[in-house]
Amino acid sequence: MQSNTPIRKMMLSGILGASLLAGVAVPAYADRDDDGRRNVQKAEQNLEKAVRKHGERSRQAEQRRRKLEAVRERCHMGDRDRDHDRR
Repeated sequence: MQSNTPIRKMMLSGILGASLLAGVAVPAYADRDDDGRRNVQKAEQNLEKAVRKHGERSRQAEQRRRKLEAVRERCHMGDRDRDHDRR
């Protein structure tokens, strides 16, 4: 039974290390998701303001639409990065 002790210690150390790494990684993704959502919401609000102030097809509204699309794309790029990390 004495010969199994070092192996058990190594296995337990590995399991503990993996669980610590997993616990650290998940909140980082959640923060990034929250930031992305906030950025998209802000860009949507800016578009709504531009439409109210300048009209649906105004230059300002078109600029805000492009900005919103860019923010959404950046948010989705983060999703792709995360999917790549999981492979």
